[in-house]
Amino acid sequence: RQPSDAPAILVTDGREITRTVSFGELARDSNRLANALRGLGVESGDRVALLLPQRPETALAHLALAKLGAIAVPLSILFGPEALAMRLGDADVRAVLGEREPLERVAALGVDVPLLDVDRDLEPLLASASDRFEPAETGPDTPALLVYTSGTTGPPKGALHGHRVLAGHLPGFELSHDFFPQPGDVIWTPADWAWIGGVYDELGPGLHHGIPVVAYRGGKFDPERAFGLIARLGIRNVFMPATALRLMRSHDPGSPVALRTLASGGETVGAETAAWCSERFGTRLNEFYGQTEANLLVGNSSAWEARPGSMGRPYPGHDIRLVDGEVCVRVDGDPVVFLGYWRDEAATAAKVRNGWLHTGDQAVQDEDGYLRFVGRDDDVITSAGYRIGPGEIEGCLVGHPAVALAAVVGVPDAERGELVKAFVVPAPGVSPDDELAGALQHHVRERLAPYEVPRAITFVDELPTTVTGKIRRVELRRR
Repeated sequence: RQPSDAPAILVTDGREITRTVSFGELARDSNRLANALRGLGVESGDRVALLLPQRPETALAHLALAKLGAIAVPLSILFGPEALAMRLGDADVRAVLGEREPLERVAALGVDVPLLDVDRDLEPLLASASDRFEPAETGPDTPALLVYTSGTTGPPKGALHGHRVLAGHLPGFELSHDFFPQPGDVIWTPADWAWIGGVYDELGPGLHHGIPVVAYRGGKFDPERAFGLIARLGIRNVFMPATALRLMRSHDPGSPVALRTLASGGETVGAETAAWCSERFGTRLNEFYGQTEANLLVGNSSAWEARPGSMGRPYPGHDIRLVDGEVCVRVDGDPVVFLGYWRDEAATAAKVRNGWLHTGDQAVQDEDGYLRFVGRDDDVITSAGYRIGPGEIEGCLVGHPAVALAAVVGVPDAERGELVKAFVVPAPGVSPDDELAGALQHHVRERLAPYEVPRAITFVDELPTTVTGKIRRVELRRR
């Protein structure tokens, strides 16, 4: 338990700490916000949307809603009107907390619920509310969080989690950050706090353990700015999505920087980038695996030997099996598994069958329990009888000095079923041409199997991604 004046959230402009919020302030003001929301008619079980970036008020809102027994619905401030209308309507929200600009988009939709501008309305609301609040009676399975999937494989669905979700994340979080917390730890992620990765791969566990969490709203990810942020603020623990790590590698300023722990998830980083991370940051990269419906299931840690190309072993508390190559999780007794899809029994029944959650992800497992990610069912390429995962090829391509980012998909072919096609973002200063395409094919042929060599390479300025940074391969397949 931390003293009430211990720092909980460190707000930064990228150069220095501009504001420090203590654990005592979070406790007091979350009580006040819970009282204020109750005064506005929000009750246990109601959904409240949070259109907020990385800032203290985001944490404050999550705590207040948990105390109230209401359900937090975090949404990206980048969502446009159509995306907002779908999620706000589906969740049937009773109130929205946000910043002025995204709230204006909500207001234009004609949503008839209280819209609270945290920069204008929050201070007077808190000032008039009591700082004493008796939390609602909740249990592990009481709904607490409604997170919409990123839509990489179809329309977004609301994944409903119970109050148990934080406890479910802790084993994987603590091991992926090598026995977190340790003295002096300070944690940061560029991942938006509107997603399961931002909320429960950093914010929630960090606060739970009494460790300062850095809040930085830097807009579009800037790799050079990220290097400076880590160095200047003395950040020791980072959760960094795979795409961000690849960008840092291709835009490395060479300035001194070191971390105690570095974790990544969401997509395979690739062997070349993983090796660079270990050398550059002075610590091994711990990749982990999970999804919105059941996160931090499998991963790496200093607690066991690292295996190149592996996403690790199941973290304690998770029973993982492969069924026809698909990663499946035993639902019974696992607190990190979701309660179901919001108001969608058919989708829940398709996801959870015979007591097992079917992830839709393909993997292989060795005799020691290590799993190697192959790809989403929809992303696996079938060519001339071979089943090919895009991640390994993408990692190999990014290992070439002329490549910043790469995405691989299968395209229809009458003879082979599918052909491997790569979309490549050249590294800064590189002019793409047919000669480079041939060199990249040779690069893959020397390192991987012949059937993994891209038969076609298209150079692009950028790759289509979801707001969580995952590659939208479904869009690339349409090109």
